Order: sequence, then structure tokens, then C-alpha cells
Amino acid sequence: MSRVNPPYRADIVGSFLRPASVKEARAQFAAGTLSREALTAVENDAIRDLVTKEKAAGLVAVTDGEFRRHMWHLDFLAELKGLRHVKAESWSVEFKGHQPNAETVVIADKIAFPENHSFLAGFDFLKDAAAGAPVKQTIPSPSMLHLICCVRCTNYTPIERYRDNEALLMDDIAQCWIDAMLAFYARGCRYLQLDDTSWGEFCSAEKRAAYAARGIDVDRVGRLYVACLNKILAAKPADMTVTMHICRGNFRSTWFSSGGYEPVAEILFAHCNVDGFFLEYDSDRSGGFEPLRFIKNQTVVLGLVTSKFPELEKKDAVKARIAEAAKYVPLNQLALSPQCGFSSTEEGNVLTEEDQWAKIRLIVKIAREVWPDAL
Repeated sequence: MSRVNPPYRADIVGSFLRPASVKEARAQFAAGTLSREALTAVENDAIRDLVTKEKAAGLVAVTDGEFRRHMWHLDFLAELKGLRHVKAESWSVEFKGHQPNAETVVIADKIAFPENHSFLAGFDFLKDAAAGAPVKQTIPSPSMLHLICCVRCTNYTPIERYRDNEALLMDDIAQCWIDAMLAFYARGCRYLQLDDTSWGEFCSAEKRAAYAARGIDVDRVGRLYVACLNKILAAKPADMTVTMHICRGNFRSTWFSSGGYEPVAEILFAHCNVDGFFLEYDSDRSGGFEPLRFIKNQTVVLGLVTSKFPELEKKDAVKARIAEAAKYVPLNQLALSPQCGFSSTEEGNVLTEEDQWAKIRLIVKIAREVWPDAL
């Protein structure tokens, strides 16, 4: 019997390299020489073409490649009620190489999800373009809002509503994501992914020490995030799958964090009620598979194929690593994907579209050989 519910044996994180047409149109729009309507038309054409390529590569679920976004997280966060999108003097994390242009969001009022959020219309278009194929929607995890505004920020000052009331802040964040989740569900979304770099940071001994020096107990913050996530997941409809992708940074093939999952494994894997974890495992920066011993009944999607570099992995080497992971999680609970998206920001990683699709085809091929129920 084929596996019909996500995560799929051969799956994806979400983003794909932007085609030249989209990059050019976005640059023209930013310069004021192209209208919003014309930009949307270019994005629509590119997304239709992407969906065709995703299906041709053998993927079950399709995404829009995040073609309408500047960055994987800020576009979503900036449209939330109560947040203000601002330029910053420096980025909140330092990548090991190229640095993005500094910008962030700050909490300016009560946090809530707007009924007219542009991601909803984007989902509607993708669902229509998918023509019956399962659609995967990605949004940043609620942890990211708190991490960016309240943890990474060294001069965070709560607004009056949240002063001395962390519980109310977390309740508002949870309700915002509940409303977002249910709004996507009402439009037909049955596969939602929460993208999260907080846990990637909390895996790093260096970053944990830096936070401790500021008086921040990372484990306490982690438990706060799990409680928030579980409150959201308690409102999830029974026929909806919600997964989490954990990332250590992905900008132009660079990263900002290293460290295995052991420091967060018990707090996250043993207690967070997501349906699956998409985990980076494409380099030694992610450590070994031993922390997977805390996994309960979730699917673990192994990110064994890198999206950062063009070299194509050896099929037998990937299969051997799947077998190694199966010592800690039953093979039936495992799946395969790239370690991250190919273009978490509009700049994209340093590889070609041909390289990108070769990696997707390899993932599909391996999945079909390892799992008899792979579609």
C-alpha cells in the first residue's frame, strides 16, 4: 500500500531557486518600474512552471518555491498585526560568509493574524495550479517571532500590553498561529510546515554560552516554545499534518550555527507534538543520529542531501546513513529530503537549477528503493 499522508517518503523543505524572470521582475518592482499586478503575473507563470517540474521529478506534494518571498520568514512576520518591519544596523545572526541586508521586525502592538494576509491568496493560487496534487504550505514557526524580537534582540523593551506578562505574549503568539493555521485549513491546506532556526541556535555550544552570558536560560526558552507549539497543535484539525523544519541557517550556501541535536533532543523531540521533524543531516555540523532516541511516534525526514552545494551525493552512501538512523527510529518512521530549501532568501544557494533537480530526482529514486510504500 502506498503512503498517502504527509510527510512523504521523498519530500522537500519548500524553497527552490528563483528563475531569472522572477529575480528581474522583483528588481523592477523594487525600483518602481513594474506594477504589483505585473510582478504577480510573472510570479504566477513561474509557479505554474515550478509545479510542473516538481511533479515531473516525482514529488508527491508541491510548493510554490517561496517565489513570492524576499526571505523565508520576514515576509510572513511583517504582515502580522502588531509587528513593524524595520531596517537594522546589523543582522541578528552572523553567517559564515555572505551576510544578508540587515532588517527585522519589532513588536509594536497586540499580535494577531490578519484575515487578508497575502500568504492566503498565494495558497489559493498554488492549490489551483497544483490541479489536485497535495500542496505543502510553509510559514515560520511561532518561536521565530519571540526569538527575533525578544531573545536575539539585546535591547528588547516590551510594549505596555506585554510588560511583566510573558504569558500573555506567548498566548497572543499562539492564538495568532492558531488563526493562521485554521485560515489555511479553511482554504484546503492539509500540509503545513513550521520553519524554525531557534532550535538550530540552541544546538550550538557557542550560542548557548553567549545567551547564558546575557542571563538567558536557553532550556527555559525552549520549554516555553514547546508549550506554545503544543497549544497551537491542540487546535489542529485531525486531518491536517503539521511538521517542523529545524535549520542552522541557509543563505547563499552559508550557515550561522553548528552542533548536534543532543542539547535540545529531550525538550523538543520528546515533548513537541508536531507530526514530523525535517532535520538537517547533510554535514558533521548536525552531529550523529543518537538524539533521535527521544523521538516518539513522529516521522523524521532526514535531510541527508545538501541544498548548499552542487556535488551530487552517492546513492549508496545516503542509503547507508538511512540504515544508521534506523537504529534509533524505526525505518517506517523515516523519510528523505534535502537538508533545507534551495533558496531560503531570494538570492538562492550557489548551485544551478540543473543541480537542484538532480538532487530532487536522487531523493525520489532512493526513497522508492528504500521504502516499498513510497509513491
